Amino acid sequence: MYIVLTSGLTRNQLNFVTEELKHPYRDLPLSIIIGIPLVTVCYILVNVAYFTVMTPTELLQSSAVAVTFGDRVLTPASWLVPLFVVFSTFGAANGSCFTAGRLTFVTAREGHMVKILSYINIRRLTPSPALLFNGFLAIIYIIPADINTLINYFSFASWIFYGLTTLSLIVMRFTRKDLNRPVKVPIVFPIVVTLVSIYLVLAPIIGAPELAYLYCSLFIVGGLIFYFLFIYFHFSWTRKVMRPITKHLQLFLEVAPAETEM
Repeated sequence: MYIVLTSGLTRNQLNFVTEELKHPYRDLPLSIIIGIPLVTVCYILVNVAYFTVMTPTELLQSSAVAVTFGDRVLTPASWLVPLFVVFSTFGAANGSCFTAGRLTFVTAREGHMVKILSYINIRRLTPSPALLFNGFLAIIYIIPADINTLINYFSFASWIFYGLTTLSLIVMRFTRKDLNRPVKVPIVFPIVVTLVSIYLVLAPIIGAPELAYLYCSLFIVGGLIFYFLFIYFHFSWTRKVMRPITKHLQLFLEVAPAETEM
């Protein structure tokens, strides 16, 4: 099941790196049309296999369903299950790193973050400052060493932005009707995803209200403080502070603006 889930996650991340595709208007819809049904079928078949081999009670009592399934069916080769889970984890991590770095790089390039994050390595042409920035954030996130809490609140924050993204599609469909839309979906899909996002954000708060959800929301909103200080208002003192920092980081990381290299 974990392998199927991470495969679906990697497929989802393709939407964020459309600019990297050689033929995005053809390949992106094809990958979605082919990938999502394929992952769905695999997910269903995996669960059918679990329920065929194990009883519902055994499923609930198992701490690792896939491992229990492997011990029951593969027996001498049961080690293949954790091995393929490791492979899948590395694949998902690779997709996540690529996507996160790309998102930070483009965000900085569009002027929504500090400019140094939009620079690329002069030799390998990779967005190394953006990747290092995401790595730094990842270290901060894992300091509490509570993976379950991290997953829960990551999901909570993710669905906030998924909902805002699809809501923006709905709004722009009516406010900017003349925009060129090479890839266009029926309006019903953004509406459904927005409603699902609202449910997935509110359900955990209503079902088990905790202060941590408030902290998570404040952490997200707190990013606006840095945005307005460093980006939106363009205060002169922020430019004076960032100019020498950008210069030294550029020399240390051997990076330059992407426009220089491309």
